[in-house]
Formats: sequence, C-alpha cells, structure tokens
Amino acid sequence: MTDQKVSQDVRQGLLDNILQELRRGTLVMVVLMNLKNQEYGYSLINKLQALGISIEQNTLYPLLRRLEKQGLLVSLWDTSESRPRKYYVISDLGRSILESVIKEWQHNNQIISKMI
Repeated sequence: MTDQKVSQDVRQGLLDNILQELRRGTLVMVVLMNLKNQEYGYSLINKLQALGISIEQNTLYPLLRRLEKQGLLVSLWDTSESRPRKYYVISDLGRSILESVIKEWQHNNQIISKMI
C-alpha cells in the first residue's frame, strides 16, 4: 500500500493507536510523580488535568489499584469527614522505581532528541 492510497481515516487510526500506546506507557510515571503527597483519585484527576494530562476515572482507578498491589503505592482511608476517601501516596519502593524510570526516560529522551 502506497502513501497515496492510505485514506485519511486509516492514517488517523494508525496515529491514534500509536499515540495511545505512547500515552499508556507514560501514565505510570506521571501518576507516581504526582503522588509524592497524599491524593485521592478525583483530586489526582483534577491535578493531572491542570497539568494538561487528561485521564478518565475508568483508567485511573484500575491503575491505582494495580500500582498498590505491586507495592508502588500505599493507600489509607480518611473517615473523618462525612464522605470517606481513599488516599494514595507513593511508597519507598515506588520512589526507587520512579527514580529508575525517570533516568531511563531522560536517557531515551536524549537519544530521541538527537535523532529528531
């Protein structure tokens, strides 16, 4: 298939898939970076949106549960108010992993920047 024969819809579909994979690959890093202080899910969504990162609840909450199960986050319930909230914060293991991920990100970014 030549470039001229690829429809705009096919091209857009390919681009959307590639960008979704790239975004999915960075979400863990972004979430860990933004949980240095305790946050509950909805406040984290708002915080990320203020930074220009759009994330849906049905993406964030399963990710938070997975990261907690992996030991990268810890959670605690605050029942002091009328509406209990589950707060998440990065664990010591999560900080260590995040540090390694950031180093790898920076290394890859340098290489990619040179190629661009």
